[in-house]
Amino acid sequence: MLIKSDKISYAYPLPEPDEDDKKEAPEPVPAISDVDLEIEEGQFICILGRNGSGKSTFARHLNALLVPDEGTLWVDGMDTKDEEKVWDIRGTVGMVFQNPDNQIVASVVEEDVAFGPENMGVPSEQITCEVQKSLAGVGMSDYAKSSPNRLSGGQKQRVAVAGILAMHPKCIVLDESTAMLDPRGRREVMATVRKLNKENGITIISITHYMDEALHADRIFVMNKGRVVMAGTPREIFSKPDELKELGLRLPQISHLANELKKAGLNIPAGIVDRDELKELILKLHADRI
Repeated sequence: MLIKSDKISYAYPLPEPDEDDKKEAPEPVPAISDVDLEIEEGQFICILGRNGSGKSTFARHLNALLVPDEGTLWVDGMDTKDEEKVWDIRGTVGMVFQNPDNQIVASVVEEDVAFGPENMGVPSEQITCEVQKSLAGVGMSDYAKSSPNRLSGGQKQRVAVAGILAMHPKCIVLDESTAMLDPRGRREVMATVRKLNKENGITIISITHYMDEALHADRIFVMNKGRVVMAGTPREIFSKPDELKELGLRLPQISHLANELKKAGLNIPAGIVDRDELKELILKLHADRI
């Protein structure tokens, strides 16, 4: 078990009241409450939820940027509250954040990717090899000598992923990492991490509100008001459009189309998540009517 969240809760601390303020300080409102889930190594996980649902707060617990007020979060057998394990945890779980510009620390791509291994004390000759392998892994080898300022948003995020790859994590967390990208950039980043998951066995945890990004996940967790309220495969989750609507979430385009055809009277099963599957069903229904 790579990640085990045992009923964790967390509330952001409120600012201290002024000495002259005689009002009783309000109780902090939990950002996440009793989050209970497990993630196996090698899985591709999506955590969905509208803004304010708690998904990014949970993401920050995964590499001990935050630690729970209650409950325990285990990462590869390590308790995130154990201060002696913090750097081991952060070496196990790498984070890619929303704004790519906030993650670039060097003026040349290859130097940016080398930053993490350098800080880990990796020998320089080994760093060169790791940088080359990591850039190749995200399809950015041709940009090794480029300035990050000349890259698109999607390319910058791929460089950020390469920087994490160079430190050999078991898991990469994408915290709304495609939110500021155009559709092409989103496709580039998601194709890159899917490849890393399939070919390298790296666990991917994608925190997103883009429903289409969840179609290829092994498992989905849906959060609302700080709690996990749905869990299952994409087919299981997207077969419940009414529940998702109540949570302020839409079906992915292909699932929405299948659902509309079903409502129109076609014999379409619930939870379609694959374009080719829907195409075959429609062709079969058409052939049966001829």
